[in-house]
Amino acid sequence: MKTKVAVVEDNELVRKQLVRILQSAPDLACLYALESAEEALKRLPLNPPDVVLLDINLKKLSGIACLPLLKEKIPSLEVLMLTDYEDEDVILRALQAGASGYLLKSSQPEELFEAIRDVRAGGSPFSSHIARKVVHFFRSKEKPVPPAEKLSPREFELLELLAAGFINKEISDRMDLTLETVRTYLRRIYTKLHVRNRTEAALKFRS
Repeated sequence: MKTKVAVVEDNELVRKQLVRILQSAPDLACLYALESAEEALKRLPLNPPDVVLLDINLKKLSGIACLPLLKEKIPSLEVLMLTDYEDEDVILRALQAGASGYLLKSSQPEELFEAIRDVRAGGSPFSSHIARKVVHFFRSKEKPVPPAEKLSPREFELLELLAAGFINKEISDRMDLTLETVRTYLRRIYTKLHVRNRTEAALKFRS
């Protein structure tokens, strides 16, 4: 079954480009291409998608303000913030509002596809340098929790790459693993570290 995706983006050219990219993936179906938060709040609950690509800088109600309202209407919804913003405060406000991940609009199509698949599998995908910003922000705020004793050497190696900001495809290439094996390792790591997603795992490793 295809993953149902909605795009909420007020720039028409960007919106159309995202739709074309999504249509090229055989396992994804683009249900909506909307230009405002207000339109999203009205239409998405009628036929809920699995994942929303939500722009932050929408013209009236912002993406960050829209996000919790969408989650209230569709609790199972996964939201990926897709934006040009790299400011730490904006990133953290999006996460606090309930975002499942945070990608830059400059992300390559395969990175976007992998992020959508990852978030559907329970992950929390970030563009690599966005992940580093989040990790660096929290590194000085919490004492380190060494996870080595809980993880196998292979799991620890994968966690190091995750904490460095590598996406699943890059981890797969570096460790010579299939993407499905990477996801299996991630699920084991989450269980052993008592975390819910890759962001929390990275923070526990690096903070």
